[in-house]
Amino acid sequence: MAKLDTLLHSGKPILLDGAMGTMLMEAGLESGDSPEEWNTLQSDAVRRIHREYIQAGSRIILTNTFGGTSVRMETHGLGERVIELNKKAAENARAEADGAPHPVLVAGSMGPTGQLLEPLGTLSISDAEQSFAEQAAGLAEGGVDLFWVETMSDLSEVKAAVVGIRSVSELPVAATMSFDSHGHTMMGVSPEQAVKELGELNIQLLGANCGTGSDELIEAIKKIRAANPDLPIIAKANAGVPKMVGTEVVYDGSPEVMAAYAVDVWKEGATLIGGCCGSTPAHVRAMAEALAEIQPR
Repeated sequence: MAKLDTLLHSGKPILLDGAMGTMLMEAGLESGDSPEEWNTLQSDAVRRIHREYIQAGSRIILTNTFGGTSVRMETHGLGERVIELNKKAAENARAEADGAPHPVLVAGSMGPTGQLLEPLGTLSISDAEQSFAEQAAGLAEGGVDLFWVETMSDLSEVKAAVVGIRSVSELPVAATMSFDSHGHTMMGVSPEQAVKELGELNIQLLGANCGTGSDELIEAIKKIRAANPDLPIIAKANAGVPKMVGTEVVYDGSPEVMAAYAVDVWKEGATLIGGCCGSTPAHVRAMAEALAEIQPR
């Protein structure tokens, strides 16, 4: 917690990294492959991505474990390797963070299971908690500084993740939801509701990521800040709006567009600022340059 507190107390923007999936696909990951398996199969490529984000100015990098729960990894036949692959992912990021010229924290990325929880779906709360606990145990063993529950739509799943994490670790927890449906998540959660309900879980950082573009994300940040002005807020927007070009999804946000977003979202109350889908080290570097001119709060 001390390293995170040092960053937060600086009064300056804390630059996050950008997309992992986008970069893995550029490195050769094919549709249907497991990104998490690349932590062992292509560890040099994963480490290079972390290194490029650090060189661009990132102060917190996320592990390559977005789909690292057993529930999700079983779809790739990797359910028995959860601890191994999450630990290796953390070690990959840890090695690059420890070799950085400036302090860098490693956050253990924990995305949705991909299944609906009961009563809307078939995944029980207890099974979800256990799946997140196993992932968190691997991440903690690999040396993360905090856990990063991200791109969530269902408050019940965020809560299950936090319960799972807390059963194995007392490290800080960050949580972001994707407010991509007219200011709400796909499950109908508003930013105000997220602040109210998740505020009871001892989450240190809260915010928004992904979604349909920076404009809608900034609106979510405004509402989170209004609901709790003292909360350190995360903003991790996609690099523009996704568009289909042939068979590929392309994001239209240039580094200059993301640099402007970074300044705007800082003014609206975000402290931890980065990019999500479609963003690259070039986007993060532009954001770093823009935020370097910002006066501390």
